[in-house]
Amino acid sequence: MNDLRSTTEFLLAQCSAYPALRPQDLLKALHQSVFGCGHFVTDEAAGLRLIQKELASLPAEDSISAPEMLDGPFCRLHLRTLAKTGLTPRMLFRLFALSAGAPAGSGAALEEKLLCLLTLAQEGRLPFSREETAQAVEAWRATGCPPCHHSEEFRAAYAPAYRVIRREYVPLLPLLSALDRQLAEKKRVLLALEGGSAAGKTTLAALLERVCPDSRVFHMDDFFLRPEQRTAERLAEPGGNVDYERFSQEVLLPLTRGEMVQYRPYDCHTRTAGGPVPMAPGALNIVEGAYSMHPALADGYDLSAFVRVSPETQRARIRRRNDPEAQARFFSTWIPLEQRYFDATDAAGRCDLILEVDI
Repeated sequence: MNDLRSTTEFLLAQCSAYPALRPQDLLKALHQSVFGCGHFVTDEAAGLRLIQKELASLPAEDSISAPEMLDGPFCRLHLRTLAKTGLTPRMLFRLFALSAGAPAGSGAALEEKLLCLLTLAQEGRLPFSREETAQAVEAWRATGCPPCHHSEEFRAAYAPAYRVIRREYVPLLPLLSALDRQLAEKKRVLLALEGGSAAGKTTLAALLERVCPDSRVFHMDDFFLRPEQRTAERLAEPGGNVDYERFSQEVLLPLTRGEMVQYRPYDCHTRTAGGPVPMAPGALNIVEGAYSMHPALADGYDLSAFVRVSPETQRARIRRRNDPEAQARFFSTWIPLEQRYFDATDAAGRCDLILEVDI
């Protein structure tokens, strides 16, 4: 069920932000709120040309740069954001294309929002008449509620230039902009994604693989201590419950030299390091996992980000993903060990960025 109060507030905010809008513009905003903008996705080359063309025609006085949240899982990312953040048109297009491929809403959800729009018109709370609103809605319904353009009045007043992306990508924009800058300057970039269990590090690494095609991902979970390494002295060391020495020798040092990596992932069944896995360095090399910013490793990275979620979200994710026995290990052992390491080494404070994410 749609939150009608949220839809009401959204529609009234649109009217306040864009006094020159017409009913057509509210229909467009509601359609984008539910379905995003997948119908506009083209191949990357054509998409980039279109973004470049729109950037070149941006009015000098255009001041809109903040992401504009829609009434659903999407937002409008105005092209002015590129100039202010350093995000490249290519990265923007890839976020746009990923957003278009994500699951969207339903016709029923859109219909609920249309009823909310009609109610506001009946109450006289819109800047146009009840009759004009009803006619626009009925004409749109008659054609199947297709994607529509902004009105001529809206275009003349505001020169809209934006792309619709998933709103959960917005907190990632500082990281994506920083990666764009680093990748433009260096042949290889090493990125650490530090953070606690169930913070979204692995999901973020997978997303980065999709927007940065020449990427490699390495997981700190492949470097658990072998049984003979788990001495009382070693486990008393903050961050000592990961084999950071082996990670440095097998992964980090070869990456910094641009050499082929031959690493041996930890095998949980045999509790040994498995057979070697060869991997050539990519343009972007991502190390994800708690302890990736261990003081013994931190100097090897070009960029680092601490991925953080609320304790409530962390607990909910762990319960959803694991059986009761594994949940108990997380809550009684692994999370306390991570927190001791974070506190002792100031892991978040040493990272270049702190990301509050929900992906």
